[in-house]
Amino acid sequence: QVQLAESGGGLVQPGGSLRLSCAASGHSFNSYSSTVGWFRQAPGKEREFVATFRRNGSRSYYADSVQGRFTISRDNAKNMVYLQMNSLKPEDTAVYYCAVGTRLISSTLRNGAAYDYWGQGTQVTVSS
Repeated sequence: QVQLAESGGGLVQPGGSLRLSCAASGHSFNSYSSTVGWFRQAPGKEREFVATFRRNGSRSYYADSVQGRFTISRDNAKNMVYLQMNSLKPEDTAVYYCAVGTRLISSTLRNGAAYDYWGQGTQVTVSS
């Protein structure tokens, strides 16, 4: 059984940084078929894609709203995935979720419905 656990959320001032972590059990992020993504959901809004890393091709993809500010990375030895968030803005406030899929194709990387497993989420609040 695959379980994901996010951590690292908190309250940060605009312009600040946070690093979110995603730990997995029952799944290897280094598996060739693995795609791990970060999504977020703000109050009253739909869940939206933030970033994803596809092991097949070793490429990362980002939402336009976070491109250049957020970076997704992996630590294979620890089986962890991270989301480094810099230059945070109030509009980045949301619950952030880690998700994993093993059957994604290029056209579905940004679609949350294509991911099989989800963590419980971690709250990120950007406010002065």
